[in-house]
Amino acid sequence: MAEINIIPLVDVMLVLLVVFIVTAPLLTHAVKLELPQASSRPNVAPAEHIEIAIQRDGQMHWNGEAVSRAELERRAWQLAERAADTEIHLKGDAAVPYGEMAWTLSALARRGLTRVGFVTDPGGAVAPDRGAGGAGAFP
Repeated sequence: MAEINIIPLVDVMLVLLVVFIVTAPLLTHAVKLELPQASSRPNVAPAEHIEIAIQRDGQMHWNGEAVSRAELERRAWQLAERAADTEIHLKGDAAVPYGEMAWTLSALARRGLTRVGFVTDPGGAVAPDRGAGGAGAFP
């Protein structure tokens, strides 16, 4: 016999189709509920940030207050214990030696304060040199 009898295949397919048609509404059955409505936004507190400024003569400032290296390390230690995810904004005069900036970054990293950003002048031009204590010093 060289012919293929497809009638049993059609019968099976029709039975499967009927089964799926009957069971499909049962699978999508959901419980009707009237859920309460809420209108709120997440409470996002602005992140605290600390500004550390370094002048060309090596003088350091913590949020505008002059500090020594030892005092900066002590405050960094306290800040790391209290809130290690605090942002640090590091401002440096254009003439500050690289060693001063590297020491400050290292001191912060040793305490676990790694969220450090450098503050730059968006103007793009470097201010002319006005001397160590002149008007070009850090404001």
